[in-house]
Amino acid sequence: MNYLPGVTRSMGWLFAALVLFAVPAMAQDAPGKAKFDIYGFAQLDFGKQIDQINPDWYDVMRPTKLPAFENEYGADGQMFASVRQSRFGVQSWVPTKAGELYTIFEFDMFGVGADAGQTTIRLRKAWGQLGKWGAGQNNSSFMDIDVFPNTLEYWGPNGMVFFRNVQLRYSPIQGKSFLNISLERPGASADAGPYGDRVELSGVAAKFPLPDLTAQYRSAHDWGYVQLGGILRSIKWEDLNAGATDFSGSATGWGLALSSNINAGKHDVLRLQGVYGEAIQNYMNDAPVDIGVQENFSDPVSPIIGVALPMWSVVAFLDHTWNEQWTSSVGYSHLNIDNSDGQSPDAFHEGSYAAVNLIYYPAPNVLAGIEYTYGQRKNFSDGWSYNDNRVALSFKYSFKQTFGGN
Repeated sequence: MNYLPGVTRSMGWLFAALVLFAVPAMAQDAPGKAKFDIYGFAQLDFGKQIDQINPDWYDVMRPTKLPAFENEYGADGQMFASVRQSRFGVQSWVPTKAGELYTIFEFDMFGVGADAGQTTIRLRKAWGQLGKWGAGQNNSSFMDIDVFPNTLEYWGPNGMVFFRNVQLRYSPIQGKSFLNISLERPGASADAGPYGDRVELSGVAAKFPLPDLTAQYRSAHDWGYVQLGGILRSIKWEDLNAGATDFSGSATGWGLALSSNINAGKHDVLRLQGVYGEAIQNYMNDAPVDIGVQENFSDPVSPIIGVALPMWSVVAFLDHTWNEQWTSSVGYSHLNIDNSDGQSPDAFHEGSYAAVNLIYYPAPNVLAGIEYTYGQRKNFSDGWSYNDNRVALSFKYSFKQTFGGN
């Protein structure tokens, strides 16, 4: 059986059903005060991966999931049809003696992790906030969601910070300009390269003694905004084997993200971001491991060591509104990893992402669009480079109902 964090699939649907019936009653008990929104959309993505991609990611464009060698994923030109973007959410604003309590519960159908490739319930947000304090699962405070362009493809630019995480957040400045500081759930991944099958490494366990510290400050203006995000994290690993070698170690992860939205006239918005750091890959939208192996053969006790992998990325997209019924988005993103010498020659080194679309809005809450996306993967040192092209039609039908409020 597949599970949500602590909730079975059936329980997730039961929760949704209870909300549909309970929320209107709750709002009627306090008319003009508490406000509840039920919202979501059904979306079909119908198209073709002109080249190859990992079949678990058949309906998106992720450079890290492109082939690392010829015909790794079989034949080119696979068609796909997917409703995995479809989403359901409930949010509320409830007055209390301590101020307004905001809550949100939201999920989509896009399976990841053990459910990769499946259409299954996936928790996106489970969050509550009262005054300056918030807790639960929400967008990381290292992330700027407004960098995400008006594209149709689910995954989006590979080089943007994009991570929803469990956290405790303090917001001393609120409004259009804001400051958020969070303690977030830690986690990382490692690439042992060609040494990964060594018996000695099988007993090395990850350890996260401290939460990740993240922060973001946005300065808003008439022309748009500029935002700076930062992260600091501790990553450790312990060798639990008793022997002559010791592969224990640690690394400090850190990163900075500078982003902006610029209103370039009445019909255009530029969405920009640049990121640099070390061992922060799991906070990126599409990046490989945080820790790599470095050869250290001069030391018989620790012949290989783990090191934080540096990375940088950029995002640049333009959203254009042609008129009330037509929009377009076009742009490019790139991510680069500074690989360690102990990684395999076919380890991921850099990836590119580009997209262009045309979207039609025939009626409120309805859209149809066509989109082309491009992805490229380059390996560390074997000279391999691979390009994928994707074309898709998307149809989206949204809904939103508000109960209560003023």
